[in-house]
This record gives sequence, structure tokens and C-alpha cells, in this order.
Amino acid sequence: MGRVIEQAAQRHDIEVVAVVDPLGGSRGDIGQAEVCLDFTEPGAALGNIGRAAGAGSSIVVGTTGWYDQLDEARHIVDAAGTGLVYGSNFSLGVNLMFRLVSRAAELFAPFLTSYDPFIEEAHHKFKKDAPSGTALTLRRIVESKCGCNVPTASIRAGYFPGAHTVGFDSEADTLEIRHTARGRAGFADGALLAAKWIRGRKGLYEFSQVIDETLGM
Repeated sequence: MGRVIEQAAQRHDIEVVAVVDPLGGSRGDIGQAEVCLDFTEPGAALGNIGRAAGAGSSIVVGTTGWYDQLDEARHIVDAAGTGLVYGSNFSLGVNLMFRLVSRAAELFAPFLTSYDPFIEEAHHKFKKDAPSGTALTLRRIVESKCGCNVPTASIRAGYFPGAHTVGFDSEADTLEIRHTARGRAGFADGALLAAKWIRGRKGLYEFSQVIDETLGM
């Protein structure tokens, strides 16, 4: 993901001043960075937030599975006077899917005696959290509109970048809303959008707030 972000930064005319790679190849000083981007693993997220805040840098966190520590993260960035954007998925397509699913769930809510909502997601075998943060967000959206428990199935196999399906199934028919990532470039573009947005801001934000402002909502 780090390499994909570097490539995307070149397209967006953003300078990469430092790279932190635990497997080698680190370079530069994050103290020179206005915004850091974290795509690592859940156990490292809070430490990376603290490291960026200690250097006076804001941070965009694309790692999922650490949200039980959000209060601690908020305290860190508030104390440092920096900013943080987190999100279950930085793909622009997925974030538009969230809004489509919300409206779909509203439409299906009066017909739940006939239709059952469900969620399916698949990721590569190296992804540690299951269900994915995106699937949990989708489930929360549907459950908030429909007022029912939504079964969620996860697959961890092969090299899927990520696929998410929200469906409404009845005896008569099935309607599905599906997002399939073809690669990681979409996540990088969204993360860089968030990095530009968080510059000069303080506090903790969810990526949906970036999308809402971009859409003028």
C-alpha cells in the first residue's frame, strides 16, 4: 500500500518526504511531513498516531480493527494540536456505496416481512480483521435503517483487494449492491484526498466527513 500511495502522490503533485518501513527501506524524517499516512496493522495504529502527533504531523489512518482505541487517539491528537482522519475504507466508490446502501435500506425497511438483508465480503488471506471495517460500517448503516440484525459473512483467501455486497433477498427476487476493488489505487486516492483535507485542521474526523464536505452536504 505504501508503494501505491507513493505512486499516487506523484500523480497528485504531493511530495513524499519520509517513508517508514519496518522491513527496511525507511528514509527521511516524518518531522518534515505535514500529514502522515498509516496503512499498517491494528496493533500498530495507536503507536503510529502518537509518533506522528509527537512530530507535530497530522495523520490519515487507513488501518482498521483498532476503533476500540478511538478515545485514546482523540486524546493524543487533541493534546498535540494535530488532526486525524480515520475510515473503514478510503475508496471513493465504497464511500458512495455507503450512501446508496443507506437509501436502499430506507426503501426496503417497510418490506422486511418479505425481504432479508445480508452482507458478504471477501479479502486477501493476509487481512487480519474479519468482518472488515467496511462490512461493519455497512452493517451498522443497514441495521440503523431497518432495525434488524444483518447476517455478515467473511472470506479470507487468495489475493482479493476487497469485495463487498449488500443484498436484500426474498422468495421472489434478490437485489444486490456490490463494490469490487480492482486494486489499491482507489484507496490511495481517497487517502490523499483526506491528507489534503486535514491540513491545517485539528481534532479527530471520520472519512465520511471529508466526503460530505466534498459533495457539499
